Amino acid sequence: MKKVVIILAASLALLVGLWTQQNLKVDFTTLDGQEHRWSNSQGNWKVVNYFAEWCAPCLREMPELNHFYQQHNDDIDIFAVSFDPLNKEQLMVLQQKHDIQFPIIDRLNSLPWSQPPNSLPTTYILDADGKVQQQLKGEQSAEKLLHTVNVLKAL
Repeated sequence: MKKVVIILAASLALLVGLWTQQNLKVDFTTLDGQEHRWSNSQGNWKVVNYFAEWCAPCLREMPELNHFYQQHNDDIDIFAVSFDPLNKEQLMVLQQKHDIQFPIIDRLNSLPWSQPPNSLPTTYILDADGKVQQQLKGEQSAEKLLHTVNVLKAL
């Protein structure tokens, strides 16, 4: 009887550990050290923009992305991802140099899409559950992003 109790207790501990690990998993971390999950309890949709410093269209759209962030940061999250593998210090320099006002992802632990994009700029629209609803290629405007999110939310 004692062995059965020990086995049941060990099994329960293992299940609780696995559940905790899965539910506390961090999908990505931003430059400011904040940890995030693609799905969140606040119900916010997400806009994730891949860019590179050598990509002229990427730099041209930054003011529009900043505007979008300023107008909608309470109900739509926006994040930037450097296409190039840069360390934290390099990302911080890039953020200052190009006045990127919204969070930049420093460490990606998991992607809700299959692989990084093959062209830049590329923007992903994710629903509140962290599922990719649309991939947009090319420069985006704040107006077009808001329209796209609103259309997708209405579906």
